[in-house]
Amino acid sequence: MAVARIIGLLAGAYAAACVVLYLMRNRIVFPLRGGPAGPPQRFGFPKGESVTIKTDDGARLTGWLLPPPEPLPKPWPALLWFHGNGETVAGLASVLRAFQHPHAALLALDYRGYGTSTGRPTPANAARDAAAAIAWLRAHLDVFPEHIVVYGRSVGSGPAIQAAATHHVAGLVLESAFTSLPAMARVHFRIFPSFLAGAGFDNLGAIARVACPVLFVHGDHDRTIPIPMGRALAKRAPLVHEFWVIPRADHNDTYGLGGEAYAMRVRQFTERATAVTW
Repeated sequence: MAVARIIGLLAGAYAAACVVLYLMRNRIVFPLRGGPAGPPQRFGFPKGESVTIKTDDGARLTGWLLPPPEPLPKPWPALLWFHGNGETVAGLASVLRAFQHPHAALLALDYRGYGTSTGRPTPANAARDAAAAIAWLRAHLDVFPEHIVVYGRSVGSGPAIQAAATHHVAGLVLESAFTSLPAMARVHFRIFPSFLAGAGFDNLGAIARVACPVLFVHGDHDRTIPIPMGRALAKRAPLVHEFWVIPRADHNDTYGLGGEAYAMRVRQFTERATAVTW
């Protein structure tokens, strides 16, 4: 009788944990709310612009437009940046400065609920945000799609792949990309059903529809998003430019260990993809 009672209690606790995980799935994917924010001038970009982009469902996304460091006539090529789930645009100021191409603009946006962006971050909303960013670049900077490179790191690989799968862009850079949320759940929540993670961010399915060259970057010691996930995506992508491994890098030290070599690869890829010739 005591054994049956213990089993019943354990089963109830397991079921309750499943419910909590399901209800908290978006908070697990997008844990940050708020975070560092402010105009780019405060973070060392005197020519940068604060931008606000309204989505088709009424959210307001805030971020930075960093023009090319060298004075060039418009339209500029553009790098569209989607950061990780523990980052904000302002918090990445030094990284954005290092990665910016001298002849291309850089547009970096905070997800809904991050920085001063309004709304609730979810995988579906992140896809809407990506579409709004592409439309804003075309409308406000007169950027042709073939002059846009999309960058996505970690959770940012979701909206980045979706943007490249649904829009004709010049190139796609993926750092520490994952295959799907259920696959991530199987890595980090092994004793629970993977469907609790939801069906959003099917990167493995979406990347098969990406028609532009893709640069993959991954740390070979990544314990958050194992490197086999990145390789699985590269195997499915129609046009792989390169799969570059950062030795000894875990999930959150790729910028530091990759250093100037990492930034240079992204700049060179942007240059080739957009046919920048200045």
